[in-house]
Amino acid sequence: MAEDQVRADYERARRKAFLNDIRSFFRREPNTLISYADVRDRVTMEGESYRGMQEVPVDKIVGSVDRFRDFDRRFLPKRRNTAGRWKSIDRAYYQDVILPPIQLYKMGDIYFVKDGNHRVSVARERGVAFIDAEVIEGHIRIPIDSSMSPKRLLQQVEYAEFLRKTDLDRTRPMHDIRPTALGRYDEIVTHIEGRRRLEEQRTSGEVTMSASAADWYDNVYLPIVLAAREQKLLRDFPDRTEADVYLWVMANRLQIQMAAGSRFSPEASARAYREVEGEERRLKRVGLRALNATRDLAGGMLHRGRPG
Repeated sequence: MAEDQVRADYERARRKAFLNDIRSFFRREPNTLISYADVRDRVTMEGESYRGMQEVPVDKIVGSVDRFRDFDRRFLPKRRNTAGRWKSIDRAYYQDVILPPIQLYKMGDIYFVKDGNHRVSVARERGVAFIDAEVIEGHIRIPIDSSMSPKRLLQQVEYAEFLRKTDLDRTRPMHDIRPTALGRYDEIVTHIEGRRRLEEQRTSGEVTMSASAADWYDNVYLPIVLAAREQKLLRDFPDRTEADVYLWVMANRLQIQMAAGSRFSPEASARAYREVEGEERRLKRVGLRALNATRDLAGGMLHRGRPG
């Protein structure tokens, strides 16, 4: 009877994973564990600490070092190759066997499994709230937690790395630089680094990245942002941020200057953003309406039995 129950437990978990995949597809939400490598590739830890043995909340374990493809976002088994190990752990629960603690990496308020993915999966399926774990914590500058979507979490990690390189959280603590797409902080760091090198050539002395970032913020980024605020750009583009406007302006700086017929100015850049982005959105809306009309026409013809 215990073996029958173990098989039933595993098949139930697999069905749940399948249904989660369907729900995530229609909701357009990812249903995957977060890869620890994806996070570490985006940030350099500002030190690590061995935290020893702890009781860790199971629902705060959101990723894995090497088995992130085998389980879904809720640590349900997605692949058949998980069956043997998953069932053996489930069987141990029925037999009251004490399992060894798992090994976790902690970052912010979330955890990644180094060893013990199947134990986490079975524990979560059984409704276990806490699990014994040996924990190593990596330190970053900003908080991250298990309520964040994978994209939001990776954005926070990229932001932490941006702060580590620029120290803007210390030199300009009131800043709010938040691009909406992944990978954009690297572009901003490139701008700051270019400014730093030019200043070193001009002064024939060493300029720190921290000082250059503060200078960039005051004399490049902030004037563009203030012009955008004055023209209330984000009221017309609510899904964009001030950092998005800055990045667009810098990518199109030469064209803006040529169109204005004078030297580059933040005010001209804000006007150009409204004109170009507004026109692109208008064309997208027209295209979408045309596509929908074509679909409606094709659907009507098929409904009346005419050739498609």
